[in-house]
Amino acid sequence: MTDFPWLKFYPASVDKEVDVKAYHSVVDFFDEGVKKYGEAAAYECMGKTISYSELDRKSAHFANYLSQVLKLKKGTRVAIQMPNILQYPVAMFGALRAGMVVVNTNPLYTPSEMKHQFNDSGAEVIVIVENFASHLQQIRGEIKAKHIILTQLGDMLGGLKGTIVNLVVKHVKKLVPPFSLPGAVSFKEVLAQGKDLTFKPVKLDLDDSAFLQYTGGTTGVSKGADLTHGNIVANMQQISAWMKPKLKEREEIVITALPLYHIFALTVNCLAMFKIGAHNVLITNPRDMKAFIGDLAKKKFSVITGVNTLFNGLLNQEAFKALDFSGLKIAVGGGMAVQKATAEKWKAVTGVPLAEGYGLTETSPVASCNCIDGTERVGTIGIPLPNTEIMIADDEGNAVPIGERGEIYIKGPQVMKGYWKRPKETAEVMHGEWFKSGDIGVMDKDGFVKIVDRKKEMILVSGFNVYPNEVEDAIASCPGVLEVGVIGLPDDKSTEKVVAFVVKKDTSLSSEKVIQHCKISLTNYKVPREVHFMEELPKSNVGKILRRKIKEAHLEKLGVPAK
Repeated sequence: MTDFPWLKFYPASVDKEVDVKAYHSVVDFFDEGVKKYGEAAAYECMGKTISYSELDRKSAHFANYLSQVLKLKKGTRVAIQMPNILQYPVAMFGALRAGMVVVNTNPLYTPSEMKHQFNDSGAEVIVIVENFASHLQQIRGEIKAKHIILTQLGDMLGGLKGTIVNLVVKHVKKLVPPFSLPGAVSFKEVLAQGKDLTFKPVKLDLDDSAFLQYTGGTTGVSKGADLTHGNIVANMQQISAWMKPKLKEREEIVITALPLYHIFALTVNCLAMFKIGAHNVLITNPRDMKAFIGDLAKKKFSVITGVNTLFNGLLNQEAFKALDFSGLKIAVGGGMAVQKATAEKWKAVTGVPLAEGYGLTETSPVASCNCIDGTERVGTIGIPLPNTEIMIADDEGNAVPIGERGEIYIKGPQVMKGYWKRPKETAEVMHGEWFKSGDIGVMDKDGFVKIVDRKKEMILVSGFNVYPNEVEDAIASCPGVLEVGVIGLPDDKSTEKVVAFVVKKDTSLSSEKVIQHCKISLTNYKVPREVHFMEELPKSNVGKILRRKIKEAHLEKLGVPAK
């Protein structure tokens, strides 16, 4: 890596090249951590803490169950569908230690979304929180998974507290709809059965798959990014090097409000912080701002990560502004653009910069980040991490001159192996060793990159990708709909909102009916926030609905200039 403009802006204490093959696998790195940090606190949730040693034991018990009780082989896919609770790291590390591949699944998925992911990945085991088991029941006969492991939110809180939490969740808050899943085994029983067995390590190397992280990629239906142990180890090493100047072993308290099933929190919070023996505080429901801030008040936290909407939400709470930020060292925003107003207000309230990072599921995820030494450039995604190159390219894959717009290309050891069983789609997003992000950016003379638009018509809602095709398919099945086009429009709360434009077949069709229909098959963030009716939709000469024209016409009607 020479002659790149960003190199002169690397902090002196950050290596420009790191050893991305320092470990043979994620498990190798895990083994080092549990031996090194022993009884130090590893993860905390709802006031209950487990140490690195306890995580070692319990994840081994989980691994024993998979490999010795169920007799599953290396490479078996294990789907984990749960929010941030202590069971997640136990199940995730346990599956990896058994040589298996973790399929992270959003708990908010609808039954049809779950069905696609489980069948596409070929998951043989599903580990799921009871709150979402009724959805699994609906598709049980349509998926190939053979084994179901059920857990309750309070299962690892211990004693009376765990019992009370489970009773309140089920009978007071009524958050567990009735379900029937014959043959399912409880998480507690899994650990009990694995406890008396001797753990047998599985030989892994950097080319073995570790995670299938589902994403729409830069276009199309949801597909699994095949992330190897090498990809994850590399990105963990890169992130650790970037943050090393500010952080110390055994001393950091990390707030993890982003879900661990999301690649950002998985790699940055769960793994990179594990490397330094951090105390990771898991927030199960960050939308409950009062309880979330109450948790923050109990800890002199030093690291917090999130998306713009999370930081903005906190900043609008007076109780948050009254917290003690004297221990805070690093705040990192990712998953979506950090708005300038949010970054400036964050620094004014906390005294610490809000550094924006950038990456995609396909890059494990971090490719670039603003420096955390106070030299950040608000409005940019910073400079590439160690061992990483970024190029702004034209449609032929050639670098454009500094200052000109083009597609952001990424090259580095964190770039995925490919999309799971989708060679055609993989080929479409690769240009030699370069991954084509689908984002349009511009690089300044110093190597800092700014995202200016998206090449494809993906809609970004609070850090999650929404693809118009999927929403249009859902709306098209609604009685009374003739034609539909879906676009994203700016939204102060979530970067963008999903907006549908419909041509009626039935004059009695209402926007409320369309939205209610969507809620049957789409996760909430994909459901349109607005539905507008039109006499006709703009089309190309071959009849293709032109979303760009829809957007331009609507913005013009609102008096907003189109980009």
